[in-house]
Amino acid sequence: MISDLRHLKPSAARAVTVVVIGAGHAGLAMSHYLSERSIDHVVLERGEVANAWRHERWDSLRLLTPNWQCRLPGFHYAGPDPDAFMTMPEVVDFIRAYAVRLSAPVRAGTTVTSVRPAANGYHVITDRGAWRCRAVVLASGAFNVPVVPALAEAVPARVTSITPREYRSPRQLEDGGVLVVGGSATGLQLADEIHRSGRPVTLAVGEHVRMPRIYRGLDIQRWLDAAGILDQRYDEVDDIARARRLPSPQLVGSLDRSTLDLNALGDRGVALVGRVVGVRDGVLQFSGALRRYCASADLKLERLLDTIDEWARHSGMDEWAGLPERPTPTRIDDAPRLSLDLNRREIRTIVWATGFGPDYSWLHAPAFDRKGALRHTGGVVDVPGLYVLGLPFMRRRKSSFIHGCDDDARDLSAHLAAYLDCRQGRLTRQEDDSLAAIPC
Repeated sequence: MISDLRHLKPSAARAVTVVVIGAGHAGLAMSHYLSERSIDHVVLERGEVANAWRHERWDSLRLLTPNWQCRLPGFHYAGPDPDAFMTMPEVVDFIRAYAVRLSAPVRAGTTVTSVRPAANGYHVITDRGAWRCRAVVLASGAFNVPVVPALAEAVPARVTSITPREYRSPRQLEDGGVLVVGGSATGLQLADEIHRSGRPVTLAVGEHVRMPRIYRGLDIQRWLDAAGILDQRYDEVDDIARARRLPSPQLVGSLDRSTLDLNALGDRGVALVGRVVGVRDGVLQFSGALRRYCASADLKLERLLDTIDEWARHSGMDEWAGLPERPTPTRIDDAPRLSLDLNRREIRTIVWATGFGPDYSWLHAPAFDRKGALRHTGGVVDVPGLYVLGLPFMRRRKSSFIHGCDDDARDLSAHLAAYLDCRQGRLTRQEDDSLAAIPC
């Protein structure tokens, strides 16, 4: 496998203006706008179109957003059930159909092994040859690598540890108790599914975002979309770094559009404990702050629903929307469990639903902060000619959703086009004053 361009003759690298890395919905959205601007480009994909949706999701997963929100530039869901939620095979078909419609220049089965700055642009090395380009768009996804706390290494070897990336269904788990660590959408869905399989489940919960599926007779996404909450920009919040770290809301895309929250799980028999804070001699320790985490989530939910109610009053939707009935506060046992002895074999499997992060191990550029996070301003990376798409709250609150890539890709393609013109000496001012300054 080629690992560095120095092993190649200059003539061996193919030339293109822009390389887009990743042929998921984000990379294809960018391809649409680059084509619209007549910017020649190639989309490199390590597997197939929508590869992560095909191979890195569990069997029963459905999108958290309704079908009517499944839209990409020039393409949208046109089926008979806009309020349902796509299964993973349906998501794959949707994205694949989009790629076909675009005639996107996708090079499938092409793994990027190195991206390095070079004269007038970048050298991109893959296992199928090299490319020279003037700009690179990182659209490889925000959920490539499971983020598992270091304390997991102290878990006894006799307890099986897996992440949602390896999990497919309860059938692959050993008989016996399961601890699910993480109170986001993923953690709740897996806890519910595994409990329904007949296994005792304990759910460890830290900071979380509570959200009802239906509010005042409408899907919560209808309210968030109509009220403009999903369009809130990264430069309109006080602490964007914290906003980007927040876990995904506790939603599930079920056929009956039911709300899945800690109350629902508790009623079904799932045991709730606090955040995992340590492992010592095979004994897990849990935080005693479970009640505080839940009270904070309840308070933030109340504020969100207040915002929706206020918007409904001013917009006239109060006249026909349902009554503003609020979810009941989260119910917590008087004395939640503070430890769990893994030596007693009460727990046979731990599912670390503790989040994911992007994988840029192949990017060799001064684009990272001291913690290893990519430095960017609304998707414009702090290295000229480098862009990123699909990260949580990247430009807008909706950035990580499928439909959020449309506006983001349009904005960044405008910045990219202006950057290319600037490098050619044709640009006198910024094309879009909402974008970051263009480094010529």
